[in-house]
Amino acid sequence: MQETLTAPAPARQVPAGLLYSLRIVVAAQAAALVVAASFAGQAVQSQGALGETHVMAGMVVHLVALVQIVLAVLVWRPGRGAGWPALASVGLLVVGMAQHFTWDTLGAHVPNGVVLFGLVTAVLVWAWSPRAARRR
Repeated sequence: MQETLTAPAPARQVPAGLLYSLRIVVAAQAAALVVAASFAGQAVQSQGALGETHVMAGMVVHLVALVQIVLAVLVWRPGRGAGWPALASVGLLVVGMAQHFTWDTLGAHVPNGVVLFGLVTAVLVWAWSPRAARRR
């Protein structure tokens, strides 16, 4: 009786360039949110003097969110990666846009900001984990 040993098939992975691009953009998104929150705190302390700076940082968050959506969809569809980060990225954009409509209502604006941090943290942790490279 002769046994035939075969090497396991190599695990198919999401294209490294796409995944690395998504990792960089998600890290930029997290940094932009930290900067926007910092300016928000300073605007509150200075009675609104840095309010426009906070708004401009929020615009950067929106622009990065658009790029993040594109990359997350590319990782998901042609890259055959997980799909939930694309949905979470759309959620980041939608909740971020809601921030513009709730700027004068801190009871909604602050919780929306917390949701933004939660979503970006979830995608950031996933993107830098080994699971992100695995195809589904």
